[in-house]
Amino acid sequence: MDTKRIIACVLAASLLAPVIGLAQDSDADRSHPAQFVKDSAITAAIKTKLAADHPASLGRLKVDTDKDGVVWLSGTARTRQEADRAVEIARGTDGVVRVKNDIVVRPDQK
Repeated sequence: MDTKRIIACVLAASLLAPVIGLAQDSDADRSHPAQFVKDSAITAAIKTKLAADHPASLGRLKVDTDKDGVVWLSGTARTRQEADRAVEIARGTDGVVRVKNDIVVRPDQK
């Protein structure tokens, strides 16, 4: 009888192992929903301000926010002033602690 229980436990463990592995979320922000919503709200606020300020730039700029309130701006801008304005908008947004600017200036962008 003990052999059957051991076999049953080993079988159950081997069947549940993949399920347990999938249950862990690899995105640390998503494992804390309130933090994930805060980060998303910061990103959305910056994108809304960018769209209001210069709608054409929104398609060329990428905005990411981490759990510590650090915003990464990347993509392309037509002028240095456009890139600087995007950084200024991000810095002026509530919840932003720091802005990392990886925007590349390309004057020939359409």
